[in-house]
Amino acid sequence: MKKIIFSISLILLGSVISFAQDKDKKTDTAMSAKEARRFKKMMSVAQYPLIKGHPMTGVIPATGIDAWPDTTQSYKIIVAWTLGSKDSAKAKKVNVALTEIGRILNLHLASGIPQKNIEIVVAVHGLSLFSLQNDEAYQKMFHIKNPNSSLLKELQDAGVKFIACGQAMAFLEIDKQSLLPGIKKALTAQTIITSYQMKGFALINEDTED
Repeated sequence: MKKIIFSISLILLGSVISFAQDKDKKTDTAMSAKEARRFKKMMSVAQYPLIKGHPMTGVIPATGIDAWPDTTQSYKIIVAWTLGSKDSAKAKKVNVALTEIGRILNLHLASGIPQKNIEIVVAVHGLSLFSLQNDEAYQKMFHIKNPNSSLLKELQDAGVKFIACGQAMAFLEIDKQSLLPGIKKALTAQTIITSYQMKGFALINEDTED
């Protein structure tokens, strides 16, 4: 009798867990749909002061602002970009860290800071280096053209400098000839980051994906 009761209890417990999991899935789906609608609404009003190559570089208008940056000073930024992947599915999309670099520039411009007062240098190391490859090298690895090329070129035309880490390139077996035009190469990203910080550049890390 105890075995029968125990078996029934396990069946009931399994049913409860299954019901809870189904409910969670439905909640997640509903939340995703809600977030998708909110995102679409936000993007419909997004502004693009300079970098327009990707929706995620947009600036959402905000009212009631009472804390503004000093628009007369120089804004010097060193970005440590490591976010990347060897995953073929992710490789089909523009690297989200690259879109964030574009958004950083747009946000400063939207805050009233003149473009001449903004200097952005990007130290590229780790798996993010794959995003700097030319179409030929990218195609060999991921079987598609590099989707980051046009946005990266737009950022370069806007004055953003990209410097690749020689140490990471050696480890990942990436030749300088396989990089997109205009990319500089350093012995290591670490000294690029520290040397620019010594020059008064503010450090921003792009190493996580939301």
